[in-house]
Amino acid sequence: MKKIFSIVLSVLFVATFAVSCSNPSKMIDNANQISVKCDPQVLECVAGKIDATVSVTFPANYFHPKAVVKVVPVLVYQGGESALEPVMVQGEKVTQNYITVPKAGTTITKTFTFDYVPGMEKAELQGRLTLVYKGKNMDFKSPIKVADGTNTTYMLVKKDGALAYAPDNYQAVIAETNEAQVLYQINSSVVRPKQLKSEQIKAFQEFLKDVKADERRTLKSTDIVAYASPDGKEDFNAKLSKNREATATTAFNKNINTKAVAVDANVNASSVEEDWEGFKELVKASDMADKDLILRVLEMYSDPNVREREIRNMSQVFTILKGDILPALRRARFIANVDFKNYTEEEILAGVDVEKYDENTFLHLATLTKDNAKKVDLYKQAVNKYASERAKVNLAVTYVAMDKIADAEAALAKCQKDGYYYNTVGVIALRKGDLAAAKAAFAKSDIKEASYNKGAIAILEGDYKSAAALLAGENCFNEALANICAGNIAKAEGIVKDAECPCKSYLKAIVAARQGKASDAKAALEIAKKKECLAKRAETDIEFAKIK
Repeated sequence: MKKIFSIVLSVLFVATFAVSCSNPSKMIDNANQISVKCDPQVLECVAGKIDATVSVTFPANYFHPKAVVKVVPVLVYQGGESALEPVMVQGEKVTQNYITVPKAGTTITKTFTFDYVPGMEKAELQGRLTLVYKGKNMDFKSPIKVADGTNTTYMLVKKDGALAYAPDNYQAVIAETNEAQVLYQINSSVVRPKQLKSEQIKAFQEFLKDVKADERRTLKSTDIVAYASPDGKEDFNAKLSKNREATATTAFNKNINTKAVAVDANVNASSVEEDWEGFKELVKASDMADKDLILRVLEMYSDPNVREREIRNMSQVFTILKGDILPALRRARFIANVDFKNYTEEEILAGVDVEKYDENTFLHLATLTKDNAKKVDLYKQAVNKYASERAKVNLAVTYVAMDKIADAEAALAKCQKDGYYYNTVGVIALRKGDLAAAKAAFAKSDIKEASYNKGAIAILEGDYKSAAALLAGENCFNEALANICAGNIAKAEGIVKDAECPCKSYLKAIVAARQGKASDAKAALEIAKKKECLAKRAETDIEFAKIK
């Protein structure tokens, strides 16, 4: 009996299989047997592209050996649809060069790429199937749903670009120095009277008098530094420089610091045994034919005795040094250290002594006004008055801030090409949507703002990990966005946790939604929706599909 029952089942199976094989339309009726998976299940737009890796599994005994199925991937969205080239699948007895599905069944995996079109934020990826058999086309009853789409969170990126003004370098107190010197004869520490009557000494005395009369300047200290030239024995030079320190100090107290000068600030005296640094500077500044050879000797040897020996061995060179370089190193310097109390911001705004401002103070004046038209005027004045390179680039930056791009580009044509120049060029390109030009420009700038702008471009290019690294520590919108896109939700949460503005609140809502915190997400959205464009976006944003 069992044997008969087994035979009957076998006959029924063969009959059923024969019917399915002989009737390809059964493939349409049994379409629910087809299994479809998509990675990701919720589509994501990255750098303007939407990728979907789709795996379709046809079970055993499903595919008719002489049938062909045309599968058209279609992304249906608000306002339209986008269809890709069809994927052709054939039974094992079809001789076309399509993908073959054997009797035992198989899984076919392919990656599809759609170009993003506005409206795809709310979309559905479908597979539309058509059975082709003996020249006839039969559409499947309904398309197969593959995935939902599309996450476009990265498009929230702030891409106006961070502008950077060249610094004004304004200082509330400016350190100034003024100096004069006396020269000694070889191996002598006697200050010659003629040296104390030089025009240099007279000018130094007048400077000290002016400082005393200037309420903005304060003499902090005076340094007296005596030297010996680096020729001769080291121990002799040590004593010589010390003696010169003593005679220079006496000369300063008796002959330079007169009643009219009346320096009462600290006077600090010191000596340098052998003035190798001064020697090096004078050689560099000279037009000696063999100066490079001398400088190499100084680099090769640190021992003073070895240095002197090697230089003396170059007899012709040493003759020139004895006449042109060494005499200038037998000296004592008188150095006045002065603090200049700069104009305060209140004085600058009031225009006190504006004609006396140095370049830095004048540039600082431009930063104190919020009126861009006035900034333009001030930077133009700085260009004319000081030939200021910083004013030139800041003029261009101000024009960009005013959205006067043509004027900015004209101003940039007159600028030196430094980090501020390239950052400004990059911001203009970024605002024009030319990412390649912007990226190239930012790559030539090492200022902080350029790094921020590189981060924005990395987001637009889909390199979220690099973007997060470039923006690290900014605690800004784009840093939070980069971390959301990179999957660093905890990091993003830390940045937006205290959000009060609509933009950061929108990101806070996304973070909460991804964490399954529906009430927190809705609360943050209420703040975000105060901005009309964000309220409209939230209506179709798939980030919030599970909290509505």
